[in-house]
Amino acid sequence: MGEGFHPTTAQELEAVVKWAAAERTPLEVIGSGTKRTWGRQVQSAHTLRTDGISGIVDYQPAELVLTVKAGTSLEEVQKLLKDHNQELPFEPANLSAVLGTSETAGTIGGVLATNLSGPRRLKAGAARDHVLGLEAVSGRGEIFKAGGRVVKNVTGYDLSRGFCSSWGTLSVATSFSLKVLPRAAKECTCVLLGLNPTQATQAMTEAMGSSAEVSSAAYLPKGFCLLSQEFSMVLLRLEGIPASIDYRLEKLRGVLKKFTSQELIEGQASRKTWGDLRDLLPFAGSTKPLWKISVSPTAGQQVVAELEKRFAIKYMQDWGGGLVWVEMQGDEPHDVPLRRIIAENGGGHAMLLRASPELRASVELFQPLPDTLLHLTKRLKAQFDPHSVLNPGRMYASI
Repeated sequence: MGEGFHPTTAQELEAVVKWAAAERTPLEVIGSGTKRTWGRQVQSAHTLRTDGISGIVDYQPAELVLTVKAGTSLEEVQKLLKDHNQELPFEPANLSAVLGTSETAGTIGGVLATNLSGPRRLKAGAARDHVLGLEAVSGRGEIFKAGGRVVKNVTGYDLSRGFCSSWGTLSVATSFSLKVLPRAAKECTCVLLGLNPTQATQAMTEAMGSSAEVSSAAYLPKGFCLLSQEFSMVLLRLEGIPASIDYRLEKLRGVLKKFTSQELIEGQASRKTWGDLRDLLPFAGSTKPLWKISVSPTAGQQVVAELEKRFAIKYMQDWGGGLVWVEMQGDEPHDVPLRRIIAENGGGHAMLLRASPELRASVELFQPLPDTLLHLTKRLKAQFDPHSVLNPGRMYASI
């Protein structure tokens, strides 16, 4: 690895990118480096770290708006919000254990660049839905701003949300304005025990369609080792004020009364359960290929059933069944048949989250794009980064 750049201001960052564009020299853009093993390896002699551009710019708890520099650690942001009884609604994960990297959760810029969203996405939305505005440096070496500090501020392209899921290939963010929300006064999780996959899908569908306002729904097969190895579990989370929780829990139990084996987890035990699930701790300590599969909630179990016919897998379902985490028990990713199975069961997306360096270089880690969408993606890249100096090849070899 060659020279590393570690700017501490937006102006220093602008100068680095402007130099790279002029010299046609690619940069590997990272925050603190916790997600370097996620995505394709960038072929670059230079790294550009953004965790030096850190700090809280402005925080108005009464207005539920936080403006923060992109290199600020996620832990610092979460601690500040917790001190004011608030939180990031999209519940970002700390994937260090499952990726085998450092114990930190990385920077807020890395969280948003990867659109990292947790189990509450069903109710609260994804990370991108909470970005009100940003300041960033394009691949041309130009500082630009988009959005602002209020919700209704978008004209033209929504660049603030467009930054999310770009993986540092379009621009390098220097700061964000984010919408935050109060922490729930109470939390509990209704647990349905011993359901088979078909029953689990039915239970989650009925729960999400009820008036109970379930904020998260997940299915853990028997032996998954999160709460118990003896039973499969459907987890249904309720959040809010105590009086509301009690009323909605009664409604939920009424909707699911045919599933008689029910238990209740409350308070800190519930928060820990969802935190462990969010951070994928049951998959930690392994190096086997791990897939993130997004399909319609009713198709999730069909995809799993087809995969189990052909491969030895370990899996769990989140987002009401629509997010399926699949760990291949062998060393092969089986990417072609896996994506074929997804296409044959209603379509969706599959991304290889964890893989060896050899697999990262030889397998399509992100969902392959149709020709039309690939063409549009290349045009967008050319507009923001015409000389391809920002994380070239991080998502796709040709971009």
